[in-house]
Amino acid sequence: MYLGIDTHKRYSQVAVVDGDGNLQDEIRLPNDRLDELAEQYTGAEAAIEASGHYRPIYEMLDEHLDVTLVNPSKNRIIADAAVKTDRVDAKRLAQMLRAGMLAESYVPPDEIRVLRDLVRTRKSLVEARTAEKNRVRAVLTRTDNTYDSELFGPTGREFLAELSLSDVDRAILEAHLSIIDEYDQQIERLEEKVERRVLESPAAQRLLTIPGVGQYTAAVIAAEVGEIERFDEDKQLVSYAGLDPVIHQSGDKEIRGSISKEGSAPLRWALVQCANIAVRCDEYLGNFYTRLKQRKNHQIAIVATARKMLVSIFHMLTRKEPYDPPGVSA
Repeated sequence: MYLGIDTHKRYSQVAVVDGDGNLQDEIRLPNDRLDELAEQYTGAEAAIEASGHYRPIYEMLDEHLDVTLVNPSKNRIIADAAVKTDRVDAKRLAQMLRAGMLAESYVPPDEIRVLRDLVRTRKSLVEARTAEKNRVRAVLTRTDNTYDSELFGPTGREFLAELSLSDVDRAILEAHLSIIDEYDQQIERLEEKVERRVLESPAAQRLLTIPGVGQYTAAVIAAEVGEIERFDEDKQLVSYAGLDPVIHQSGDKEIRGSISKEGSAPLRWALVQCANIAVRCDEYLGNFYTRLKQRKNHQIAIVATARKMLVSIFHMLTRKEPYDPPGVSA
C-alpha cells in the first residue's frame, strides 16, 4: 500500500492506494492519532511533505512505515496544481509515491537533527533578542536621549540606569531589559549544549581547523551539511548551499548571474560569516578574495570566497582531513 499524507498543524488528510493505483481509503484524522494509522498499515510506504511541522509526524510514522519526506519545491505537479484541496493533494502524493516520481528531502540521523535544533533555536532567540534591543533604542529615540552604539554591556547598562525617564518610560525600558536578560541566559545555555555537541562531532572538529570558523559556525555548517556522503561532488554541495550561480543561456552564449539562493539559508549565512573573517587571517582565502575584489565589489568577492571555502569543506569532510589549502600561488 501507498499512503499520501497531507499534513497540517493539527490534522492530516490521508489517501491510501494499492499497487495498481486504485484508491482504497480516504481519511482525515488528528495528528495525535496518526500512530494508529501507521500501525494499521505497518510496512507500507508513506509520503509527507517537508513542512514546518513535519518532524513529530515523521518520527511517529517512521516507527511503522517506510516514510518518504517530500521536497515540495521540487514537486511542481503538487505545488502548481490548478485544483488544490487536502484530498486532492493527499491522492497526488500517494500516486506519485507509487510511481516513484517524488523528489525527496534529506532526513539526517538523530545526532545531526539534535544539533540542527540547537543551532536553529539559538538563531531564533538571538533574532528575538535583537528585536528587544531595537525596542530599547526606540524608547531612547522617542524620549530624545542620545546614546553610543554600545548599550547592553556593563557601561551601557550603567548609562540606561542613570537616564532620567518618566515612570511609564522607565517601566517600559526595564521590561525590555528584563526580557533581554532572559534571552541572554537561554542563549548561553544553548551555546553550552552546542559546544558539547561540537566536541563530540568529528566533522565539526575538522571545520574548526579552518581560520574564521568558530564553535557556533562549525556547528551550523556540520548540522546543515549533514552526512557528506550524500553529495557525490563539490558542485552538489555548493548547489545545496545556494551558492551556485544562476546560468542564463541563449544559443552559444552563456551568462552567469547572481547566486541561486535556493539551498540552505543557514549554511549560506554561516559560510559568508566565516569568509569575512577568513580573508583577514588565512593567506589562501585572503589572496583569492583580494584578487577578485580588484575586479568585482566586496559582496561578489566574499560570496565567491565562501563558495571556495565550501569546496574545501567538501574535500576535508570526504577525506576526513583537517584544513590544508594548496600553495598560495595555486
